[in-house]
Amino acid sequence: MRALIVYCHPRPEGSFNAAVRDVVVDKLAAAGAEVRINDLYARGFQPVLTPDEWTGYLHSPANQAGLSRDVDDIRWCDTLIFVYPTWWYGLPAILKGWLDRALLPEVAFLMPDGVNKTIRPGLLHIRRLGVFTTCGASWLLTTFIGAPGRRTLRLGVGLLCARDKRSVFAAHYLMDSSTPESRARHLSRVAAKMDRLIGPLPARQGAPA
Repeated sequence: MRALIVYCHPRPEGSFNAAVRDVVVDKLAAAGAEVRINDLYARGFQPVLTPDEWTGYLHSPANQAGLSRDVDDIRWCDTLIFVYPTWWYGLPAILKGWLDRALLPEVAFLMPDGVNKTIRPGLLHIRRLGVFTTCGASWLLTTFIGAPGRRTLRLGVGLLCARDKRSVFAAHYLMDSSTPESRARHLSRVAAKMDRLIGPLPARQGAPA
């Protein structure tokens, strides 16, 4: 198992998101997985798609200039995990910018052509997808708004991954009024979700024994 964790929080240590990340890392290590952590804030990742990048967006591999680490990580992993806080019901700007800039044509998806009228998945090597977040709002209010962050990652990115992928999601809602007990319960839930995510996958039909 080769796991890429995309971690998105202004504080690399000491936050509850960091505690969630540490549970994820510990579970992966116990399973013998190779792990890479892409800490977007620690890197100072530039989230803004520049005019030149937009102009050359479809021109692969030139569109990967300055993103070689991210592209290599994406192509390397078979397990993709996001750990981030939900702000304004969605993704922090730096994480949305990573999607904009790093999940490129010929990397994450294939553009329409003379035969195909819509984009096609490019992350078929990814068979495990995990999404772990915290929300200031309640589950009810987040659901009423439509949970755009969850939908972007679990559904939007998920549609680019293998069709037989395993996907898990966990959120601590009402984070601003959380208690030590609620946080401990949530970390236990994250651990249980990770156990499910990293469990053996069904053999693919036609795969060698």
